[in-house]
Amino acid sequence: MHEGSRRAVFAAFAANLGIAASKLLVFFVTGAASILAEAIHSFADTVNQALLFLGGRRARRAPTREHPFGFGRERYFWAFVVAVLLFTLGGLFALYEGVDRLLHPQTVSQPGWALATLLVAVVLESYSFRTGTREAGKLRADGVTWPQFIRQSTNPEITVVVLEDTAALVGLAFALTGVLLAWVTGDDRFDAAGSVAIGLLLGAVALVLAREMKSFLIGESAGATTEQLIRDAMMSSPEVRRIIHLRTVQIGPEEVFVGAKLDIDAPSIAALAQAIDRIEERVRAAVPNATVIYIEPDLYRETDPSRATPSSEA
Repeated sequence: MHEGSRRAVFAAFAANLGIAASKLLVFFVTGAASILAEAIHSFADTVNQALLFLGGRRARRAPTREHPFGFGRERYFWAFVVAVLLFTLGGLFALYEGVDRLLHPQTVSQPGWALATLLVAVVLESYSFRTGTREAGKLRADGVTWPQFIRQSTNPEITVVVLEDTAALVGLAFALTGVLLAWVTGDDRFDAAGSVAIGLLLGAVALVLAREMKSFLIGESAGATTEQLIRDAMMSSPEVRRIIHLRTVQIGPEEVFVGAKLDIDAPSIAALAQAIDRIEERVRAAVPNATVIYIEPDLYRETDPSRATPSSEA
């Protein structure tokens, strides 16, 4: 796991652990449904950060015969587990609790304690959010919006932290609004509605996260920008006449598999082998994350079926 990712995950873990404990304590005092929903949300986030640490640790294992390309995708798997927990433990529980309180309203006692706890939680979550977005900002290219960054990022830890911290701040706003309106109006259904809103929010965030991690688990390409860098590096070799086709797969957050079929001008087998070595060196210089490279020399044919893909070269 990258040092910036580790720092963001640790900040989120520490903040969520303290917030979860305080929210649960205040729930026992006030009985507010939105406070309970937020407490479960924070506990779920705490467990999620621990799972991200586990994934980062397991991903560092050396390749084996059974897994020759290493364990980089472990980080995507555990991030997917995070999405499942966020949906079930966080979203569904908050939704159930909110609906139950709508059907069977309960008075929120000592709402001042609830509001004070939520305000403190906003401060702590803001610190975690600031840390996460600062680390994400180092990876986000100029002109790339935050939704685009979430879609394009190959770093699961940063993606999880940014999404969870954003959801946490929005969820706190829902809880604050619900408790405050219940206090002012005397209608405790506002508190229940806050819990329902939190449940729907967590469910939506979990689905977005699951969709992104699913794409990497199935096998997502390294992206157009990275593939263009690889093409440029290959074509900078004087021996390369044409790129017949290029395939890339993100086999880990910092690991890219590259497979290419090239039309190479070489007078002998020895010269061909040396040319391929030089091409690989150029690719790794342009894209250091290209950890696995396979190059197949071939002759260009107009009817080559392997060219009939979105990533093919004309």
